Amino acid sequence: MMETDDFVRCLSCGKKMDIKSKINHGQCMECTLKLDFKMEELHYDAINQYLQGILDFFVSDVNAAFNKDPAASTLIEVLTSYPGIKAVLLYRIAHFFWKLGVPYIPRYISDIARQLTAIEIHPGAEIGNEFFIDHGAGVVIGETAEIGNNVTLYAGVVLGGTKLEQKKRHPTLGDNVVVGTGAKILGPITIGDNVRVGANSVVVNDVPPHCVVVGVPAKIVSKKGEKIEKIDLRHGDLPDPISIAISQLDVRIKELENQFPEIKKNKDDDIEIFYGEYGSGI
Repeated sequence: MMETDDFVRCLSCGKKMDIKSKINHGQCMECTLKLDFKMEELHYDAINQYLQGILDFFVSDVNAAFNKDPAASTLIEVLTSYPGIKAVLLYRIAHFFWKLGVPYIPRYISDIARQLTAIEIHPGAEIGNEFFIDHGAGVVIGETAEIGNNVTLYAGVVLGGTKLEQKKRHPTLGDNVVVGTGAKILGPITIGDNVRVGANSVVVNDVPPHCVVVGVPAKIVSKKGEKIEKIDLRHGDLPDPISIAISQLDVRIKELENQFPEIKKNKDDDIEIFYGEYGSGI
């Protein structure tokens, strides 16, 4: 008799499968081939409301491109030459079909968008208005990601999951968030409103509102309660918390040395370190 550990369950319906079913990526054959679409469950008022929402999102997303990219000059240029705009517009359509429960079509649309733009947005993600992806190659947004209003992502940003379970496994971003080039935000964590994530940072813990995070893993750099501007593109402004800490330790050591005048001190430092305003520079 096969051991209990040799069984796996379908990620979609929970049905118990044998060990051979692992080759189906955790789904039973019925769910793998399932293409049901139940028309009687549709609510036409909700459909009309969401169709109007697509038009509203179109206006806000295009306006965001003009507000956040000084290179944007004409509407036709933005619609035809900006991969971020193309990807988001196709996502809005795919998300509409996802909400309707239409099988296959939403994922196929998102795959077309990925081939055209190198941006992958799962149709199940929830994205607010004034959303802008600048350039965008390599951007990945997972199925259960939630993104607020006025959010800006740069190339290489990943909002990734860390679990296999069919539940919330991707990040939640608040309003007025900027995520810098190459940054990774992983797991079902929450990024508060008015947060800036520095380029190439890796965020694995919750981030409170009104602050900046940088580093691997990302650390919070205090903004002293200062509210970040509505349009804030400073994803390359990267305070160095390690240099700041070393600078503070250096000051503290000198204070301690001054309390013990009998200790022999070097007249000149062997290494002279200059710390910039944000701790950068040696």
